[in-house]
Amino acid sequence: MTKKYVVMLCDGMADYPVEELGDKTPMEAAYKPTMDRLARTATVGLVKSVEDGMKPGSDVANLSILGYDPKVYYSGRSPLEAGSIGIDMKPTDVSFRCNLVTLSDEEEYSDKTILDYCADDISTEEAKTLIEFLAEHFNSEEFQLYSGVSYRHCLIWSMGTLDVGTLTPPHDITGKPIKQYIPTHKNAQKLYEMMKKSYELLKDHPVNKAREARGKKPANSMWFWGEGVRKPLMPFEEKYGLKGSMISAVDLLKGIGKFTGMNVVNVPGATGYIDTNFEGKAKACIDELEAGSDFVYIHVEAPDECGHRHEIENKKRSIELIDEKILAPVVAALEKYDDYKVLVCPDHPTPLSLMTHTNDPIPFMIYHKLAPAEGVESYSERTAKQTGLFISEGHTLMQKFIEE
Repeated sequence: MTKKYVVMLCDGMADYPVEELGDKTPMEAAYKPTMDRLARTATVGLVKSVEDGMKPGSDVANLSILGYDPKVYYSGRSPLEAGSIGIDMKPTDVSFRCNLVTLSDEEEYSDKTILDYCADDISTEEAKTLIEFLAEHFNSEEFQLYSGVSYRHCLIWSMGTLDVGTLTPPHDITGKPIKQYIPTHKNAQKLYEMMKKSYELLKDHPVNKAREARGKKPANSMWFWGEGVRKPLMPFEEKYGLKGSMISAVDLLKGIGKFTGMNVVNVPGATGYIDTNFEGKAKACIDELEAGSDFVYIHVEAPDECGHRHEIENKKRSIELIDEKILAPVVAALEKYDDYKVLVCPDHPTPLSLMTHTNDPIPFMIYHKLAPAEGVESYSERTAKQTGLFISEGHTLMQKFIEE
């Protein structure tokens, strides 16, 4: 009997009630007929995807959802992204996420404010030009810059150290002065000097002048965070006996897919934002299933990005687009198989009111074609809580999804 498994991971989808949405969450306000239809005969509950004491990032949360205990397998976000970019990290390498950000124009670097953590969603082509320009100034036997996707890039520190103090994600401090968040640890001084010099190099770069002429924010500084060392992940097929595929626009998930031995699918036009190629992700999933994959993980970044930007209507709309353009056609295509299961969930909440991640429990639902459950009327944070089902260890959810 042919059985297929699909995870619809809606990054940052969970939220708190929003006054502008009639005191509903975006999940409650969104028109999502496919999710709600599945929920009526699905197992629905809450799961703690990020345990207390760990940072509620997409790295920790997605490892957890995929069944990899972050306490065992997590060593930092950046190594996963480095793997996606194609960097063969040595055991003595330390990697850092390098965001291209927009800073305000005060004379002293430490007096500046982060205006945008993603430099107005800079294109990959523009960013590549800037990173290659910076690499000409900074690359050495000790440091190497690598370009990634949009604003997300990578720095490798050969023979580096993880003992660099606190490096704050820029999406956590958008709109805030950077003075209290700049690297101050003695081991991070080289990183801070590069950040400062990058502003002087980038502020008048032709790419940024052209962006400003078009009314776009400039990508005028590097910002380092997410440090880590490479740590091996058990292959997904070895762990669960299923041939897997990963579909995502972001290097973090592609890196997880690569390190777990999944087939990583690149979808043309996948951006990580609400303008992503939703239809292309659905087609990629259907094609992977037909090509022999047993398990497909579809990751959509859009709800998270909208949460970080406090885009209320866009966050609601992103959920609607996922439901209409990905989940509906994928579920329809699954019907031809003898049996299938679908897991729908966010990885963590990204509340609009906070514009950053939290480690609150997330709502999940598991739909099983041949074993309908007593579900709920609609899928949301509230209905998931009302069922009383609570999974305290997030990394056990995948085993429940596959084996129960």
